[in-house]
Amino acid sequence: MICAWPETAVRIFATAVVFLTHFRSRWLGAWLALALLPQLAALAQSSKPVRVGILGLDNYQGLAYAELFNNPKADAELSGVQVVAAYPVGSDDYPESAALMARWQATLARFGAETEKGALKGYHPVVMVDSIEALLARCDAVMIMSLDGRLHLKQAGPVLKAGKRLYLGRPLAASLADAAAILKLAETTGTPCFSSSQHRFSPGFIGMRKHPEVGKVLGCDVYGGYEMKGARADELIRPLHSLETLYTIMGPGVGTVRCVSTPLVESFTLVWKDGRVGTYRGVKEGKVKYSATVFGDLGVSTAGIYGHGVPVQGVVPTKDKYMGYEGIARELGKFFKGGPPPVTPGETLEIFAVLQAAEQSKARQGAEVSVAEVLRTVKTP
Repeated sequence: MICAWPETAVRIFATAVVFLTHFRSRWLGAWLALALLPQLAALAQSSKPVRVGILGLDNYQGLAYAELFNNPKADAELSGVQVVAAYPVGSDDYPESAALMARWQATLARFGAETEKGALKGYHPVVMVDSIEALLARCDAVMIMSLDGRLHLKQAGPVLKAGKRLYLGRPLAASLADAAAILKLAETTGTPCFSSSQHRFSPGFIGMRKHPEVGKVLGCDVYGGYEMKGARADELIRPLHSLETLYTIMGPGVGTVRCVSTPLVESFTLVWKDGRVGTYRGVKEGKVKYSATVFGDLGVSTAGIYGHGVPVQGVVPTKDKYMGYEGIARELGKFFKGGPPPVTPGETLEIFAVLQAAEQSKARQGAEVSVAEVLRTVKTP
């Protein structure tokens, strides 16, 4: 693959030219060339983009990340990663899957096209393949983007065993058992892997961790949608966007969970081991908005809203740049280039244990359920 050398390589080459011009020595020139070749070769190799493949194509996230990474005007954090191939697998139990997959595939077909209407000129093209094996042969890392989380364990197996860095678009899995199995396989194979809602890295949420008007976070009440009409396979993970927001602001360490369910709301109360309390209000009826109220030792503040920045003196910005998937895409860029997973396996597994604990609490008419006891029922990573 032909790529532009990074700035450091250009400097080294320029230095060599200066030395050769100054000393005009054939022997010195030969020695210097030999000395610099390994450095130049290594730098040229490091400038090659990380090739990413998409496995499953009915989740919009796959297209969103491809549009950001393959954009010829991508900045430093987003450049150096390219989506190069996709294996368009659908989710049979999701009625909308086939139509969504066709729609996203049609958009990807415009990447790099020169003459088609709506062509995305300059975008690195994405090749469609017909098997996981063909996908793995073309890429260095993989994003699993099937809507049905029940498929993810089977899909993740070959990827992790091949040693390809893996990101699983929300959800990691559709059950605590599958989530634990995926994370365990990642540990066993030594393959970096993570999953996260894009809400976690929305500026107005992650920026509340150390907000100067809030200080040390002592509690948080999050709210968001609880989609009742979605696929039954999504039942466990319906609160995931908001729970990831809660964990982003509060951090891990939940001890117990209570859940109250009515036709209007799904309500969780989480008690952290250090005594802090966080809540989740899942809206089943009425207008849905994703945000939170954060309580700290310096003050109380609303959080931002999804896609926008942190509030200042209680005022939530709405005319700033909309980030959408860009926040998490920047984290993905670092991860695919060799950085650590931005969310630890332990925290991800704890979130799934909280979801399972909430289901158990609901079945017990709101009784308190220990997260540790739920975790003891699965093999932890």
